[in-house]
Amino acid sequence: MTAPSPARRGRLYVIAAPSGTGKTSLVRALMERTPTLAFSVSHTTRPRRPTELDGRDYHFTDKNTFRRMIAEGAFLEHASVFDNLYGTGQAGVEAALTRGQDLLLEIDWQGAQQVRERLPEAIDIFILPPSRGALEERLRGRATDSDEVIARRLRDSVTELSHWAEFRYVIVNDHFETALSDLERIVAGDTIAYARDRPGLTAFATGLLA
Repeated sequence: MTAPSPARRGRLYVIAAPSGTGKTSLVRALMERTPTLAFSVSHTTRPRRPTELDGRDYHFTDKNTFRRMIAEGAFLEHASVFDNLYGTGQAGVEAALTRGQDLLLEIDWQGAQQVRERLPEAIDIFILPPSRGALEERLRGRATDSDEVIARRLRDSVTELSHWAEFRYVIVNDHFETALSDLERIVAGDTIAYARDRPGLTAFATGLLA
């Protein structure tokens, strides 16, 4: 009698990018086109936006509860971003991966660093904007943030962009459908074209940081 094959462990895809790169829109479209993926819902202390639902977009948590969870070691990763706290529950991620579920985690570079330390097999992807001008245009197009907040996000985006080379795979969101197709190919395992050390990428990223 043949022994049963061990259950396949799920894969964790980590996607990070500065505000204004279209990351959230890409992630949502990727989820719609890839039914085998499940979204890892993060905890956050930031206020809920009118279009967001607790438990779907984020687990909205007060700061005292969040800090208690940090002390208890409940997070796979956590970070402070724009004076708000964000974190990914470790127990939920581990349970999903153990039962073979592929997960997608949308976080920032700080969180990605922590995930690499705890789950080095995670597949991490960074999304670059086509230009600094496009980044500002997309931020202003949201019409949800004040000029002061937009200016701060633009300054902080330079710091975020400087960490692009830490990620295994990098795509440029110049055209939405192309970037979405690139993400789909990475999830499907066709990754060679998106490696961080591919020709021309370092020069392009350096130009964004100039």
